[in-house]
Amino acid sequence: MRSLELAAEIAKPFEGLRLEPYHDPVGYPTIGYGHLLSRKPWADLSQWADIDEHEAERLLQNDMQSALSSVRNLIVVPLTDEQEAALVDFAFNCGAGNLQASTLRRVINRREYSDAPAQFMRWVYARSKKLPGLVRRRKAESDMWLS
Repeated sequence: MRSLELAAEIAKPFEGLRLEPYHDPVGYPTIGYGHLLSRKPWADLSQWADIDEHEAERLLQNDMQSALSSVRNLIVVPLTDEQEAALVDFAFNCGAGNLQASTLRRVINRREYSDAPAQFMRWVYARSKKLPGLVRRRKAESDMWLS
């Protein structure tokens, strides 16, 4: 699917590839290309094994497929592949629950497509701290949305 490939193109450079478990910027145990291992912040990483690149790719594809399913359930209007990809990366990064609760979703479902980029840019905070990496990622999603 084109939208999954495009979403992975956004995600990979921002997530980076880590074959050993690590804590993401807010403390969640993570591995591969941003695959969440647990929702318990700062959990002991020794309980998870390292992975190889093939497993990291498999985890990313599963995570992206889950995000795609969420996008397709939450968005009820037509989207281009690029728009869908931007939302898939957003759901992968921010979570489907956040997409569901967002003004971004409501704006899109009202067919106010041109308002979506500004809504993406509201999601640049982690634990109330504005992160430059999230600013760049939301900009990449906005650019994908507009392409």
